[in-house]
Order: sequence, then C-alpha cells, then structure tokens
Amino acid sequence: MKFEFVFLGQCVMKYQVPLEIFLTLNGIYEKNFHQLHKANKQLVGKIEDEHSLYYGGIDESKMKNHNLLPKNVTDYFLKVFSHYLSFNKIKEYDLHLNSIWVNEMKQHEYNPAHIHRGSLFTGLSSVMILKLPSTYGREYSNDDVPQNGRLQILGAANGQFAKIDYQPPMDLRDFYVFPYDMRHCVYPFNGTTETRRTLAANCDVQFDPIKNRGAI
Repeated sequence: MKFEFVFLGQCVMKYQVPLEIFLTLNGIYEKNFHQLHKANKQLVGKIEDEHSLYYGGIDESKMKNHNLLPKNVTDYFLKVFSHYLSFNKIKEYDLHLNSIWVNEMKQHEYNPAHIHRGSLFTGLSSVMILKLPSTYGREYSNDDVPQNGRLQILGAANGQFAKIDYQPPMDLRDFYVFPYDMRHCVYPFNGTTETRRTLAANCDVQFDPIKNRGAI
C-alpha cells in the first residue's frame, strides 16, 4: 500500500542524555543542594524541593541571574533544542536558554497540569530523568494500568482519531523535549521514602511563524 503522511500537530521528542552530562548534573545538584536558589515561587508544582541551577532571564524579585553549570552542559541543552527545531522544519530562529531547575519529588507530592514560558511565550521545555524510586507504591485501583508517578503530556490537537496525550516510559537519562504550550503533569506516588528527581529546562525560541509556513 503506497501512501504519504502529513503530521499537523506538535511533536514530543525523546533523547538519551550522555552519561557525562547526566553525572555532572546530578553531582552539581547534590554538592550544592543547601545553597541552591529555591524555585517554588516561579513554579506551580506541589513539591517542596524545587531548586534552580541556571537562570538567564531578566532579574526579578523572585529570581536573579545565576549559573552553576559548565559550558559543555549549557551547550548540550542548546544543541538538543536546535536539533528539535531542525527536525520539525523550523528555520531562521534565535535561541535563548532561559532557566534550568530540578524537582526532587517525595511521595504524595505532584505537579498539576500546566504549561511553561520563559522571557517569551514561544519556546521549548523539557523533562530529564535524573533519579527514580525503586517503587511507586500501591495503585489504589486498576493496578494493571499503573499511573503512580507517571509523567503525562497533553497535546493541543483535537478531533476524531487525534492522539492527544502521551505517558512516556521513564528511564534514567531519558530527556523529553516539547513546546512551551503543551500541557503536562506528574502524578503522585506512595509507599517509599525514596525520591523522584527530574530536571526541566526552558529555552526561548524567537522565530517568524509566517516565514516558517510550509518550511521543508
């Protein structure tokens, strides 16, 4: 059967973080934990430990410009975001790495459905898996369809036959990248004192959507 395919929607892309970058990020977070900037005031998560590693935006009362990351790490983020845009046929754009922070989620904590933004409303966000608990606890019903601790990404497409949500499998070093306006959430887990550690990075993308129509 011969056919052609046109995808008119948003894209979630999965990368595997190089081991060196993965170890560096975990090491910086753990070594500097007690002096990291609290990020809770900028975030919607019901999570006690939300700490910033990088903020490249305009100084505000809630957050001042800072950077705890070496250049090879920030360059890695920009490389991945550039690849996402190239794959999705976005051309003639400017990138600005806005913010990078870590969520250390304990049992019963959660992240409600939300979108991201940086200095612009257009850009890319992400979720990187840095640490996972050995168990997510008891599922209170329908344990054949586990939901505890899961990341869910909600697409903006609608209509019949549209795939509008995605629950990715989560393994260490997974790195999911998606547009700012894709809603996503994380469900709580239970039954353990272990934590679930993820990193989020926001990157502003300045581009002209008119020029990018029909880009090939």
